[in-house]
Amino acid sequence: MPAKDPNGKTQHAPAEGDTAPAEDTVVISVSPQDELEECRRQLAAETEAKLRILAESENFKKRLAKEKEEFLRYAGESVIADMLPVLDNIDLALAHGRGNEACRNLLMGVEMTRKAFSETLSRHGLEEFGSVGEAFNPEFHEALGALSIRDLPEETVAQVVQKGFRLRGRLVRPAKVMINRGG
Repeated sequence: MPAKDPNGKTQHAPAEGDTAPAEDTVVISVSPQDELEECRRQLAAETEAKLRILAESENFKKRLAKEKEEFLRYAGESVIADMLPVLDNIDLALAHGRGNEACRNLLMGVEMTRKAFSETLSRHGLEEFGSVGEAFNPEFHEALGALSIRDLPEETVAQVVQKGFRLRGRLVRPAKVMINRGG
């Protein structure tokens, strides 16, 4: 049965097997070989992108693990740095008490305390440095001035004003020293 359009005209459907002429149809002929090559290119591009993302993910995991290890390795650095003035005060007490015979027993107790404190810090990776005669190294020593001592080579530590400390190789506090010049 013929259908009517909105204008009231009768429209006939094309008979079976008849095709309506296409007005703007463009037929592109792609060979199966070309289509296969295009699929292979797309697959290779997607595989490469996924491998790149996987590599970035692995690198991120490694970087995160390294940062965590570094954090844990130096986590106590600020606490240890805050304890260094206490160690300095113990050293000052020992230096002032050594000449006083009345303080001998007290001095022994302070020396044992200093030794136990130093050993505890050493077990946690703290290394004390700075001694007379060692070569001056600006990375680890802070020069406060110069002295002239004949028995020491030039550019060596002539006097240690304050000991320096490293935590597992990382500088916590430089040694404050006087350098030998013109000896």
